Amino acid sequence: MVILGIDPSLRSTGFGVIEANGSQLTPICHGHIKNPSKVLPSRCLVRIGDALAELIHEYNPEAMVVEGLIYVQNTKIASTLGQVRGVIIAAAARSGLEIYEYAPRKVKQAVTGLGGAGKTQVGHMVKALLGLKEVPQPDAADALALAICHSQCCRGVPINPPKQI
Repeated sequence: MVILGIDPSLRSTGFGVIEANGSQLTPICHGHIKNPSKVLPSRCLVRIGDALAELIHEYNPEAMVVEGLIYVQNTKIASTLGQVRGVIIAAAARSGLEIYEYAPRKVKQAVTGLGGAGKTQVGHMVKALLGLKEVPQPDAADALALAICHSQCCRGVPINPPKQI
């Protein structure tokens, strides 16, 4: 199964594609969709949607996993994240992908064993689990962690069931 993980952000959306064959995980690609601060938010959304459509077309994943909503105190940030998630979900749905979301704590727990793990711990475990030569950039590491978490859920590792969206 080819799985696309997405860590939504207006300025640096992380992505990671893995192939899961039972417990064997193979990294295919990872990175981030960078939007400079000079680019208007509306244009960032278009760029994210276009880049995601290209990733889906190129790697033909069977499922996409997106990070679930997180609690933020700033309503402007929450609104922006919601817009980014909407673009991401719409692009995946347009391509007919199955779409799942996992809470950040569940992803961290699945990858590191600790729901409160920091970005550094997540990055190092992603590197180890996928046999990467170096620790991925943080947004890409989070996206790969989402894909790893979903692969574990698909093979029956006990994780709270994902929310399909």
